[in-house]
Amino acid sequence: MAISTNVNTDWSLDNQNYLLEAVNRIKLILEHRIFQIHSDNNQNNQGEKFHPPLDLKPSMMSQLSTLEKLCNTFRLSNFERDLLLLCAGIEIDRSWTTLFPKITRDLQINYLCLNVALIALPEAFWTAITPNATLRHWQMIELGTGTSLTNSPLRINERILHYLWGIQQVDQRLLGMLEPLPTINKLAPSHQKIADEIAAVWLSSINHNFPIIQLSGQEIVVKTAITHVACTQIGINLQVISAEALLEDITQLNLFQRLWEREAMLNNSVLLLDCNSLENVDANIESKISRFIETIDCRLIVSSRERRRSRQRSQIIFDIEPATTNEQRLIWQHTLSKHQLNLNSHIDVLVSHFNLNYSVIESVCLQAKSLVNKTEENLNLSTSTINNPLWNICRQQARLNLDDLAQRVNSVADWDNLILPEKELNTLREIAIHVRQRSKVYESWGFISKSKSGLGISALFSGQSGTGKTMSAEVLGNTLNLDVYRIDLSSIVSKYIGETEKNLHRVFDVAEVGGAILLFDEADALFGKRSDVKDSHDRYANMQVSYLLQKIESYRGLAILTTNLKTSIDPAFLRRLRFVVQFPFPDIAQREEIWKRMFPQKTPTEKLDFKKLSNLNVAGGNIRNIAINAAFLAAEANEPVMMKHILQAAKSEYVKLERPMTDNEVRGWI
Repeated sequence: MAISTNVNTDWSLDNQNYLLEAVNRIKLILEHRIFQIHSDNNQNNQGEKFHPPLDLKPSMMSQLSTLEKLCNTFRLSNFERDLLLLCAGIEIDRSWTTLFPKITRDLQINYLCLNVALIALPEAFWTAITPNATLRHWQMIELGTGTSLTNSPLRINERILHYLWGIQQVDQRLLGMLEPLPTINKLAPSHQKIADEIAAVWLSSINHNFPIIQLSGQEIVVKTAITHVACTQIGINLQVISAEALLEDITQLNLFQRLWEREAMLNNSVLLLDCNSLENVDANIESKISRFIETIDCRLIVSSRERRRSRQRSQIIFDIEPATTNEQRLIWQHTLSKHQLNLNSHIDVLVSHFNLNYSVIESVCLQAKSLVNKTEENLNLSTSTINNPLWNICRQQARLNLDDLAQRVNSVADWDNLILPEKELNTLREIAIHVRQRSKVYESWGFISKSKSGLGISALFSGQSGTGKTMSAEVLGNTLNLDVYRIDLSSIVSKYIGETEKNLHRVFDVAEVGGAILLFDEADALFGKRSDVKDSHDRYANMQVSYLLQKIESYRGLAILTTNLKTSIDPAFLRRLRFVVQFPFPDIAQREEIWKRMFPQKTPTEKLDFKKLSNLNVAGGNIRNIAINAAFLAAEANEPVMMKHILQAAKSEYVKLERPMTDNEVRGWI
């Protein structure tokens, strides 16, 4: 086994010399034993074994040698230590193999085995290599196959040999499962406080009886950063593994646990188990992960979105919240200054809408710096023009996790696309004002100090399908330059108690990062009128509704519920919503205006009579469907869009609606 000598420090050289002297001591013992065995006075191989002291002046080294650390950590006996050194010696000097036949008086034994150690080493006992004995339990030595147990080949584990030589390299069997550590930025003060508390817990733990540290919440990067800082403060190492990596081969879980416990002892390490993506696993897998957490004997931090229960082992739970508004403001100031970006005037508006951690803000500023350099070089624009692009960079960063949980709506509609009564339009404009001025009113003007409940901006959009509810959400998204996400409540609601709340909690927590507009479609499926609570299912349904309303009321962004029938919503729920917008079925004048605005300027049309088209008694969404279908029919015929195409498309739409088309609606079209 080749050993690297790429070490330069004084301690490393001293440590290697210490090991080599310890190995040479073993060689002296072997040679002396051979002399005893083959001398005239010891034909029966009964001479006293040579036992030179291990006196190598370790006090001259700046710290303990790796051999001494290993012996102290694993409490090796003198024989176990010497046996390990014997195994190391043959890797360092292969000429030792010539000694073994002389010791055993067996020419076939030209390899290291327990019999050699039992004959030659002092204080020998054969149980040192039983499966539960220290050397084999911690896989320091490996036992091959032989004709008998004492004649089975012995070999030192590669990781242990490297460790003794002073090379800090994780066992190869672990290395492929562990994840690289991300670059860690400075922590926000509230997160630094948690890192300090974790470090204090570890320092105060008695007899290595470490409790499980659990970090729960959506701030995955922040949780890793907190752990890293805590480890750095007290001089211990950190390794990260995902629960998915453990589950790739569940049969090897016990082996990983044994190897990691050894690694933690060798390298004074902490394991961060990332359970943030551990969802919807069967009970057997969950049981194995839980058992691993409960039984692994090392400093362990579990990072998960939700709290995990521990039945046997003591644990300390920290709920990791995003950095406060003031902390984010300071992070922005520091990071913008570091990258020489004169954009402090934009900080307040960014902090009021985005909830970003240190790492994300750093990424945003790096992208912004690149954009500034590009505009200055190619477009000769001042940095003040970056306001909108900087906002969009934040939006893109915030999308990363929410895209997995909800459907992002591509917002292209603006106020000109909305054909609504003035009262409803004014309400929509008020909603936009509330979102835009939220930070000023709540924080700068102090309304948040009065009460922290009911500060979420919520709205109910009520009206028949196709009357403009989703389009209005798109208009608000474009007006506020925010993403709109549609959430299907039917996919969120679960029959299993607690799962609905967990799903909603995750959606809102992730959405908080970007202040996105959340559009909950078909809310009447969940918000129907409450009836008497007759059984546990009714009681659970009401709990789900209450939880959703609580999340809406505390959400920093805008949450919109849609329903086709306002009367199906319990009035008690309506009172907890800030805005209610009724989307009426369009009258004939409104339908005419919708038709006039439906076809893009590039669309060729011929002799379209919008007044006659307005007689078609359908909502705006249906008008859009008919217009698009008519355009395809005209394109196929290589003609401009004409009334005949619209008539054919309208008939198809009415079939879909399962409604008869009356003569009055289409009279005079063609």
